[in-house]
Amino acid sequence: LSLRVGGEVVLLVTRGDARLDNQKFKAAFRAKPTMLDASEVEAETGHPVGGVSPLGLPRPLRVYLDVSLRAFEEVLPAAGATNAAVRIAPERLAALTGATWVDVTRS
Repeated sequence: LSLRVGGEVVLLVTRGDARLDNQKFKAAFRAKPTMLDASEVEAETGHPVGGVSPLGLPRPLRVYLDVSLRAFEEVLPAAGATNAAVRIAPERLAALTGATWVDVTRS
């Protein structure tokens, strides 16, 4: 998800079937999230909606990984296009992106 949190654009990677828990999100970020529109997403990330990857960004953005990803040995985040993904261990994804782990989805 490409979000604006308190004026800052951030990326939040969750499992595909996850839903944000508003209370958890507000507790973690101390702000309400605002989704970017499609043109903002591409301008900020260099990737189209449906293909936004936490890897290969044109400029540094804060990346957050929801703890729900830790339930899997491998995850498949988008890889910059709507028809591309990369298979990677969640901990490796965190290391490569400098991500911060957060708990912001419904259990």
